[in-house]
Amino acid sequence: MKRKLAVYFLAFMSGAYANAQLKPTATLIITNAAIYTVDKQHPKAEAVAVIRERIVALGSSAEIDLWRGPQTKVIDADGKLVLPGFNDSHVHFIQGGAQLDQVNLTDVATPEEFTRRIAAQATKTPKGEWILGGRWDETKWPTAQLPTKELVDPVTGDTPIFVERYDGHEALANSAAMKLGGVNAKTPDVPGGVIVRDASGNPTGIFKDAAQELINKAIPAMSHERRMRAARRALEHAASLGVTSVQHMNPEFADVAVYSELEEKSELTTRIYAVPMETNWQDQAKVGIRRAWGSSYLRLGAVKGYADGSLGSRTAYMFEPFADDSGNRGLLSDEMHPPSAMRDRLMQADAAGLQLRIHAIGDRAISMILDIFSDIEREHGYHDQRFTIEHAQHMAPKDFERFAKLHVIASMQPYHAIDDGRWAEKRLGRERARYSYAWRSFLDHSVTLAFGTDWPVAPLNPMLGLYAAVTRATLDSKNPGGWIPEEKITLPEAVEAYTIGSAFAEFQEHEKGSITPGELADMVILNDNIFDLKPEAIQNTKVETTIVGGKVVYGGR
Repeated sequence: MKRKLAVYFLAFMSGAYANAQLKPTATLIITNAAIYTVDKQHPKAEAVAVIRERIVALGSSAEIDLWRGPQTKVIDADGKLVLPGFNDSHVHFIQGGAQLDQVNLTDVATPEEFTRRIAAQATKTPKGEWILGGRWDETKWPTAQLPTKELVDPVTGDTPIFVERYDGHEALANSAAMKLGGVNAKTPDVPGGVIVRDASGNPTGIFKDAAQELINKAIPAMSHERRMRAARRALEHAASLGVTSVQHMNPEFADVAVYSELEEKSELTTRIYAVPMETNWQDQAKVGIRRAWGSSYLRLGAVKGYADGSLGSRTAYMFEPFADDSGNRGLLSDEMHPPSAMRDRLMQADAAGLQLRIHAIGDRAISMILDIFSDIEREHGYHDQRFTIEHAQHMAPKDFERFAKLHVIASMQPYHAIDDGRWAEKRLGRERARYSYAWRSFLDHSVTLAFGTDWPVAPLNPMLGLYAAVTRATLDSKNPGGWIPEEKITLPEAVEAYTIGSAFAEFQEHEKGSITPGELADMVILNDNIFDLKPEAIQNTKVETTIVGGKVVYGGR
């Protein structure tokens, strides 16, 4: 018997050795390229070889040509720049996909145009359906006054509307929507939210932060078909922009079900890390889901919470009152009423092995979340939790060192800086604004940056984010040299934050985020080399080809 086993073993080894001499052929080769790998061990190459979904080799075009076989798909990049696929560390993906087909108020510059857009949408909205979407920004209007129901009631009638401000922290309802929500002058404010009222105490139609739920609860749930359509729209849009991974903040579990169905059909063209609300942390913990659990295309294992609101809505929670609203320091979210309840939930979620990712924009809100993270680490010890503060927009200088000491990741959206920079100093004053969107300060304190967009709050296009990070040139053209230029970062730093930095934020830095043998073959080919351009030209760069898992999902050559 032993002799037979020895013969079998030798035969096996002989076959294995013979097979080792047969070099496998690539399923995909990109050649004649300027590859920027975001891998410090091998920063540049001319060509890359892929077998199925993973990168197997980098090198010169001649070296990689040795991997070519009769079935190899070859893309001649014609000298174009190849980067790792972009990983957006903070999106609302289904909402963004739905927004593509909803009323768009982002570029509305006057109240009159606001009314016209709503009126046009009302004429094509079936009876019984709501007008949703919006993304309006009153700071672009001549008087910068919040809209009221009087702007829309005459053109909407019985059609209910609830259209969001671009930051998502307040929205406008018409009278029909408030009637369906049971809201009137006697309706009290809710913890973490405000119903804006006129001089007589009547609701104007504006609902801030947690108060939005008074109207949201009256909106019919999105059907599975509409949710699927929104997901497909979002996937197409992401592919066209070179976004190969997203981290979907506070999805409904119905969203995750849609992603699961699409993955089963091999229709997911963007990798998704879904991060549901921390208030429901037990839903993942009770079935044993821990951080970064799942497949390369769809994962769970984190929870998202809110500490405060936004600067634009004057609901970011600050140490000092707003410069243009002396009686207002902002709002703590409903989840922070009281803060001890948030602390207890996050403590339990961390103990269950879930990653904690908390929205905090105002300096005091950020500081309070750092306090909670410090308590958790003191209780549980450091175990590579990768605590993440989402946005981290307006920092108290004292807290940079705490960020670093606690290994907290700053998940930030560069486009917000060039948008909010038009008016942020009016809210904060120059001194406090100095550490707004403080990317340079974070990097100087060795804090990991993970870049994204908050889509649909801001455009999903990574080129706009890179442009914002290196120029800080505000959208009103009043700061061509950069708003708070001390906080600019270099283009390589910005690309790293948008790729491997975001991958690190989801425990995937060994799977994606760079063009490295063994990692997932997620790559983009750009129509221009952004490293050769003047910074102001980066925003005009387009994606020619997007590759996810070795498959071309957009464009192609």
